[in-house]
Amino acid sequence: MQAPEFNQILLSNAEFLKPFAITLTRDTEAAKDLFQETLYKALANKDKYNIGTNIKAWLYTIMRNIFINNYRRRFRQNTIFDATPNDAFLNYVQITAANIATSNMNIKEMQDAVHHLPEIFKKPFLLYFDGFKYHEIADMLGEPLGTIKSRIHFARKLLKIQIERF
Repeated sequence: MQAPEFNQILLSNAEFLKPFAITLTRDTEAAKDLFQETLYKALANKDKYNIGTNIKAWLYTIMRNIFINNYRRRFRQNTIFDATPNDAFLNYVQITAANIATSNMNIKEMQDAVHHLPEIFKKPFLLYFDGFKYHEIADMLGEPLGTIKSRIHFARKLLKIQIERF
């Protein structure tokens, strides 16, 4: 297919993409960008279009893939767009003081809760807390792997119950 023929087919079917772009982006400006990028990709890859196939479906697929790729790229970058005006925060001074006493009390309560665990649960839990893997703990204590996993699980459950009391 010659370039002028492809361009004519592309232009005659391009208007169907605009509502689809708005549906995907829910923003008119982003939809215009998506529409333009789709047409660009279609023109750049016109040699991949098979003559006689449904060009609308081909264009919809290109647009959908561009949208998904852009979404994934933004998600990976953890980009957060903040459109709110921050004028109120210009002269905002926030003074915070760390309450070390409260955090020390919480740590002490946690240590007491771990100390009061039955010995059968405390030893595997403390080893796991120190960073050992399940299979390493099982080898150290000479117990089956499933037993170690269940003891650590029950230790967590008991700690959760004790900590909820505080």
